[in-house]
Amino acid sequence: MTTETAGIEDRGSAVDQVVDAIRRLIRERNLGIGDALPSEIELAAMFDTSRNTVREAIRMLKAYGIIESRQKVGAVITDRRQQALMELFSFAIDISAENFLDIQGFRRLVEVNLSDLLFQAIDAAALARLEAINEAMRLAPDLPEAARLDFEFHAALVGSAGNQTLSQVYGILRPLLQRLMEAGKASRIAIDSAYDDHGDIIAALRQRDRIAYAYHMNRHLHAGLQFIQTPKEPGQI
Repeated sequence: MTTETAGIEDRGSAVDQVVDAIRRLIRERNLGIGDALPSEIELAAMFDTSRNTVREAIRMLKAYGIIESRQKVGAVITDRRQQALMELFSFAIDISAENFLDIQGFRRLVEVNLSDLLFQAIDAAALARLEAINEAMRLAPDLPEAARLDFEFHAALVGSAGNQTLSQVYGILRPLLQRLMEAGKASRIAIDSAYDDHGDIIAALRQRDRIAYAYHMNRHLHAGLQFIQTPKEPGQI
């Protein structure tokens, strides 16, 4: 019997034992994010246990953020632990003017300085996608949806540069960035302004104009500050 189908140690509950066995299986088969696990029936036979026990173990791993269920595929390896932590962090953080500037400063370092990669990699299809997302943002029925689409625009922009690490970082930061974007879109005027800014950024990308791209991106990343409430001074009404 191979190590991946070896008997489970007699310790802890049956569900905990299967959780440990599945984690070993992932390591031994060198499975990565996006890879599918064997079916519940196969896992039950592999670990000499019941299908109900396997189902409970999978449910526990879902709660840990290690796997997720996908239609027609089954249990797939994922890693939402960092995203779950960021969701908690974004809920707790106060979106003050100072925090806004700090976060936008980070985004400026990334998105403004991506111009060289973007000009090399971006094509007509990517530009069309940016335009479609921007138009959907303009037509969004509410501010949270507009913020979600604003994030999608910038995530697609970063993705077009072809740097997978930066794309993953933006994925992890998504809850925080979307909350920031909601705070910076306190009115329909703010959405329309973001729509116009996005249009200018797309035009600069299409023309491969570095100066225009840097100018419009910097202006766009700073624009939402006017909608962030600044703390009042003592005695100020």
